[in-house]
Amino acid sequence: MDQVKIGVIGCGRISGIYLQNCTQAFDLLEVAAIADLIPELARQRAAEYHIPRACSVDDLLADPEIEIVLNLTSPAAHAALNLRLLEAGKHVYTEKPFAMNAADADAVLALARQRNLRIGCAPDTFLGAALQTARQAIDAGRIGEPFAASVMLFMENYRLGMPPNFEDYLQWGWDGLFDMGPYFLTGLVSLLGPVRRVAASAGNLRPGITVINPESPRYGETVPLPAPTNVAATLDLHSGVIASLQCAREGFGYTNRLEIYGTDGVLYCPDPNAFGRPVRLRTPGGSTVDLPHTHGFAENMRGLGLADLAHALRAGRPHRASGDLARHVLDITLSIFESSATERHVLLATRPGRPAPMPIGETSRRIDA
Repeated sequence: MDQVKIGVIGCGRISGIYLQNCTQAFDLLEVAAIADLIPELARQRAAEYHIPRACSVDDLLADPEIEIVLNLTSPAAHAALNLRLLEAGKHVYTEKPFAMNAADADAVLALARQRNLRIGCAPDTFLGAALQTARQAIDAGRIGEPFAASVMLFMENYRLGMPPNFEDYLQWGWDGLFDMGPYFLTGLVSLLGPVRRVAASAGNLRPGITVINPESPRYGETVPLPAPTNVAATLDLHSGVIASLQCAREGFGYTNRLEIYGTDGVLYCPDPNAFGRPVRLRTPGGSTVDLPHTHGFAENMRGLGLADLAHALRAGRPHRASGDLARHVLDITLSIFESSATERHVLLATRPGRPAPMPIGETSRRIDA
């Protein structure tokens, strides 16, 4: 296949692992240009990863050889920039969240279809060894018929006032459900299929948090909480599975769980914010074993969804980390908040299919079968 030239917009912290993988791990990709609102950041990243050109966003969009643009900007900027990229005739792969509201998300999808362009979205961790191994076990009947799932995500509440930009993570889009929820919800949907309806509660223990770290410049200040920090939901899937979700940024440290319960066993999945780590199976006899990975890509392979989009573009097949999947995850998120506000079940408007599984092979580096 001819290489696919990509451009990258956004040089924040997450860009490092994307650029490392896109320049070293995926032969089909060629990073042709990089841009940022701060030109010096783009020049630094270009030098670090041997990217031939650091330029303005306008110059990147004007390059006719760039087929796909990777959008690594801040959450609030995703939808507007994605519309601009599509208007420029580029395929798009964007960091999550897909958008901050349904109207923006639908506008992006509609324009992509109108222009016959592809739109993909992180997270792509569900394409890695761990969740693909879990999916293989489910599809092979290793736990019988799934009937329930449990998702738990507890995170640091930033009372320590660190890092210096901790307030960013208290805003809508950086809150727990928008920021970390997509890893768990995308993993859940990839394993068990789409969600039909939700019932939820969302709120805060208090209107603000007081910074308790004496070393923080904000020590002693009470910082407002614009977004909910404590969310619980029941998710009814089209498959008949009923899942429970708890997502909170109220405690200390990081605790996560993704468990799938079936009539003949239980799957304990690792953190869906990672690509590898063991998958554990509990059998009816009570014994628990680690399942060998049935798929490759166990290391940190952020950008795998982008590489899959490029392969799909060349092969003429659907890509896995699709805009439709991301739109459904956004639909779940927004419906959780709507359910809490209206005190009723909310039926989801979207219903994507499960993405195709990755090729089997513990050490496989293949994306296409």
